Amino acid sequence: MRVVTPGELNESEAEAWRALRVTSGAPANPFMEPEFTRAVGRVRPGARIAVVREAGDPRGEPIGFFPYETGPLGRGRAIGLGVSDAQGAVLRSGLRLSAPELLSACALSAWEFDNLEAGQGLFVPDAAEEFESPVIDIGEGYEAYETILRARSPKFFRTTTAKERKLGRQAGEVRFVFDERDPAALRTLMEWKSAQYRRTGRRDRFAQDWISALVRQLATTRTPGCSGVLSVLYVAGRPVAAHFGLRSRTVLSCWFPAYDPEFAKYSPGLILHLRMAEAAAATGIRMLDLGRGTAEYKDALKTGALRVYEGSSARPGARAALYWLSREPSRRAHSFVRSRPRLARYAQRTLNRVGRLRDK
Repeated sequence: MRVVTPGELNESEAEAWRALRVTSGAPANPFMEPEFTRAVGRVRPGARIAVVREAGDPRGEPIGFFPYETGPLGRGRAIGLGVSDAQGAVLRSGLRLSAPELLSACALSAWEFDNLEAGQGLFVPDAAEEFESPVIDIGEGYEAYETILRARSPKFFRTTTAKERKLGRQAGEVRFVFDERDPAALRTLMEWKSAQYRRTGRRDRFAQDWISALVRQLATTRTPGCSGVLSVLYVAGRPVAAHFGLRSRTVLSCWFPAYDPEFAKYSPGLILHLRMAEAAAATGIRMLDLGRGTAEYKDALKTGALRVYEGSSARPGARAALYWLSREPSRRAHSFVRSRPRLARYAQRTLNRVGRLRDK
């Protein structure tokens, strides 16, 4: 194995990475492409890639890639942990390699993940929890998806489309742009999202410089496997809802949606997602991945779900034990709350109160 920074990954190696992803059979999630890891490498100094080759053939074609970030005491984490919605290694099928061997080659005592994709046989056995990542299947076209919505959730579909018509009547012409290139629109979205985080008592991701820089960088990235897409719903020329995500040829990973609270009664976020699904289908995208987590809008829009995992892999030793002691109690506490809806609702109300106090 050869450990490099993302900037040291050459183009022939990147092509081998892309080819391995194609043969993996996994959805073409842009977070698993070399472009995402390269982008993280520009804003996270600890970003690394283990390039795996056949023993005895150090100049041969790579047979695996493992992107990760380094931390203190040999603690590792998934590349872009906290914002990346698909994580794992990119390995040739049938490759004989164990998680401890891989971690040892990277000088890691442990490797943490929170959105490990299904099929990662090396790491799934170490997962502590399994989650759904809701998806919208538009493989048969938007009309087929709309037919499913009309049959499964007729009231939801009628209400949302009626609100869109009402929005046009009361506020002005409704216009949708699937791939907006105006930097001002991206800044507006980030401001809305920051306000939403504060309003709901959550940590503002865009207050972290590396996340803001990563999003701005990916907004200008244009490659077949990983491109930034900013979608905006305008009313009378004014943005009222927006979303920034990453797309490949066939998958749109939904990442940062937000809307102007002044227009909340019209449900502009739902209108935006329906327009996104329609436009995405027209460009050849077959699936919208709404991301891990429960939310009413995801339940209303989804047609199915993928599986993702949270946990950590560790090598036996004192450092791994220290890592377990520092992380596992907190993880178990969060899991305890999530698994009890009544307690989770109480926790959410508490966060909302904290958010209101913070804004005063």
